Amino acid sequence: MGNNKIAVGLDIGTTKIVAMIGRKNDYGKIEVVGIGKAKSLGVKRGVVSNITQTIQSIQQAVDEAESVSGLKIEDVVVGIAGQHIRSLHHSDYITRNNADEVIDALDIENLVNQVHKLVMLPGEEIIHVLPQEFKVDSQADIKEPIGMYGGRLEANFHVVVGQVSSIRNIGRCVKSAGLDLNEITLEPLASAQAVLSQEEKEAGVALIDIGGGTTDLAIFKDGIIRHTAVIPFGGNVITDDIKEGCSIIEKQAELLKIKFGSAWPGENKETEIVSIPGLRGREPKEITLKNLSKIIHARVQEIIEHVYLEIKNYGHETAKGKLIAGIVLTGGGSQLKHLRQLVEYITGMDARIGYPNEHLAGESDEALTSPSYATAVGLLMEGLEKENKLEEDEEVALESIEQKEEILNTEEPEADPGIKTKPKPKTRTFFEKFTEGLKDFLDNAE
Repeated sequence: MGNNKIAVGLDIGTTKIVAMIGRKNDYGKIEVVGIGKAKSLGVKRGVVSNITQTIQSIQQAVDEAESVSGLKIEDVVVGIAGQHIRSLHHSDYITRNNADEVIDALDIENLVNQVHKLVMLPGEEIIHVLPQEFKVDSQADIKEPIGMYGGRLEANFHVVVGQVSSIRNIGRCVKSAGLDLNEITLEPLASAQAVLSQEEKEAGVALIDIGGGTTDLAIFKDGIIRHTAVIPFGGNVITDDIKEGCSIIEKQAELLKIKFGSAWPGENKETEIVSIPGLRGREPKEITLKNLSKIIHARVQEIIEHVYLEIKNYGHETAKGKLIAGIVLTGGGSQLKHLRQLVEYITGMDARIGYPNEHLAGESDEALTSPSYATAVGLLMEGLEKENKLEEDEEVALESIEQKEEILNTEEPEADPGIKTKPKPKTRTFFEKFTEGLKDFLDNAE
């Protein structure tokens, strides 16, 4: 495969905006050629709340990534999160015109497109339609129906829904920053792609991505996404609590959390004290680490319990739904000391911290493998996959043209004029249609 194909992931987070440029090396690993990050000021709880500021931050991150890599960024894959995201289950079927032909990708696409026509609540829009298992005629639990015979094709779907206005706002920011929107992906799905192994997805695993503004959850079992949720608080509420509880400013609270914070209150002695300089000539404040970790513990416990409720709702406690691989924690918030132990204690499940190094090339920069970059790496992978697919589609189309030309050239001159070589039309996914609709909408809005 050509090694010139690059893609860009743009993670528009509540704390930071990251632009990551990368390509695949000869071993299929991802080489990050440029990265830029900017403080995110216009995003609250994963949703854009100030368009102008967000555009500026995106431009800043993109400029930095461009100058590091020497490349020009044109289109990006963007992640979406926020409390407006919900997921639902839906099953649908199509009756095929010709049961004597085997099921092909087109049939599945027709089925998926049918689900995309589902009527949502006003102001909501479908972001992803993810098939789970298929049923052909009366045979259930089919993972891959392509190549099978059957008249009726049915499937269960995991449908992810979001608010139209939030999705449009993200599109608007990206476009106004001078970029094209290649694709929008649910952030927990991107993070999952970056940090989970195939075995974990098969065995059953819950990915918890603790960001600044939201905590995202993605549950896999038997290699298929089973449940997604976005919980509208993350690391920032912990910082806020420290700020309120200790009466200090946000910057100091954030530093305290990162340097001395722990999710487990038992380990600090009463005597361990941090002194914080007072504002403008006031007395310095003394804070005991025990109090600090009590504040953090209370808030983290609340977040984990929320997530655990979602895991139970999915059906972790049933025999069929048991998540054997337990929990993987990622995102900036997963770096809190002793968090893993607390998670294991509350949920009774095994936990590990997920670093996005599985798919990165060996000589990648240490900093890139930090859990904070999981979403950006996942978005970049998504972009590269898409490039790959487009390339394969083109190759298939070219091959079929070449084959037809060969047939034409070997026949007598008065060959049937009806055979015109025509490349296979590329079927567009709903998402591309949706993005085009969004582009039209934005163009008209200018």
